Amino acid sequence: MFRRREPVPFAFVAEAERYRSNITPPPQRASRSQIVGRVLMGLTVTAGLVGALLFGLPAMDTSPQNTHHSQNSQASTR
Repeated sequence: MFRRREPVPFAFVAEAERYRSNITPPPQRASRSQIVGRVLMGLTVTAGLVGALLFGLPAMDTSPQNTHHSQNSQASTR
């Protein structure tokens, strides 16, 4: 049979000795501080979106408003 002439990369050989399986271990559970941080970040993002919506609603209002305001000044009544 023919012999393979391509060299095997050294990094591949080193990894083959280090890892025996392609199964990854399950992720570790998050600590309480990580959970609290994630919750606070979610609340911050949610509050920002709600605030942007509340501030943006008047600008998105399409209902016809009475733009004809009558102002009575003292000079016109004299």
